[in-house]
Amino acid sequence: MADQPWRSGRDGGVSQAAAAARRRFTVMEYQLMGDSGILGEDDRVELIEGEIVEMSPIGSKHAGRVARAQKALAHVVGDRAIVWVQNPVDLDQYSEPEPDVSLLKARSDYYENRHPRPADVLLVVEVSDSSVRYDREVKLPLYARAGIAEVWIIDLAVADHIEVHSSPTEGGYRRFRSARRGEVLDLPGLADARLEVDALLG
Repeated sequence: MADQPWRSGRDGGVSQAAAAARRRFTVMEYQLMGDSGILGEDDRVELIEGEIVEMSPIGSKHAGRVARAQKALAHVVGDRAIVWVQNPVDLDQYSEPEPDVSLLKARSDYYENRHPRPADVLLVVEVSDSSVRYDREVKLPLYARAGIAEVWIIDLAVADHIEVHSSPTEGGYRRFRSARRGEVLDLPGLADARLEVDALLG
């Protein structure tokens, strides 16, 4: 989230000193916080544009839908790709989100030596409940700027379709469609790999 410009005067804006005190963390600094124990494995946080953001607790419906997506994707891709669940993706110097599910290019080390980067990511799936506005307005533009080919948003409040965002640009995704029950989705980057929408919606 970009720093807000400071304003002086009597309008209640923050002072120059307060604005100057803000700084963004880099991915390297963020990772060092984890290595040193400042951030623990149980901390539900992610780094978004240099800010450490607390993520919402995972409810049973959210967890079940993530598990359903993991199983459906793994069944279709086999060993041609890696299904990466609620793990970090390094988008750039200042952002390391943890998408609910990422589909990654296959690597023999399973990304043990480094986190995946945008060039490694075929697809991101976000399961959204209370976070749907955040996913659409904050994370989706980040994925687009990083060049992630396609993002699916599964809104738990909507039972009959999945949001499909594709054709990334610096300004966001140029293409959007609603994939509805009974339809089939092509998995980006994997020839002849297709997934039924119903397999994700249940």
